[in-house]
Amino acid sequence: MQNRIKEYREKKGISQGELADLCNVSRQTINAIENNKYDPSLQLAFDLAETLGVKVDNLFLNEER
Repeated sequence: MQNRIKEYREKKGISQGELADLCNVSRQTINAIENNKYDPSLQLAFDLAETLGVKVDNLFLNEER
């Protein structure tokens, strides 16, 4: 599943580390998610969306559509 987390994070002007702190995860977790090496839990997906000020649907792209 592709995501747009890096795009929205950069628009907000925050680093991976800052986003990680705001979502209570490691910077490595954010890096892995942004590089499509890890799919976040549903709770983390909602936390990321809330922190970035977007809907979950806007963060994740279904490649099968």
